[in-house]
Amino acid sequence: MSDRPKFFDDLAGVAGGAMSAFAGLREEMTAAIRARVDEAVRRMDLIKRDEFEAMAELARRARMQADALELRVAALEAAAAPPVPAPMDDAPAGPLEPESASPPAEVETAPGTES
Repeated sequence: MSDRPKFFDDLAGVAGGAMSAFAGLREEMTAAIRARVDEAVRRMDLIKRDEFEAMAELARRARMQADALELRVAALEAAAAPPVPAPMDDAPAGPLEPESASPPAEVETAPGTES
């Protein structure tokens, strides 16, 4: 038989109980801290990384779709636009004058006021 004093057996039992109590305390503290952090995140309107990545992917797809539709609309507008006439070779190089421009009309003067 062993000649261990009862003191060491009691000390080992207390140490084992303290270790399990500390493990429980650690789990409680971790849960409390996690709850505090989650509450702070909710108050600050932060989102989780996976939600952000999902929204970023959705925005990327929407941008690609918008770009494709923009190209399609441009092609349809080009097909529907009337053809632009080609410039003529014998057109004057200077600015065009309006055809309705005529010399100023003579002002009628009253009889006897001729100069």
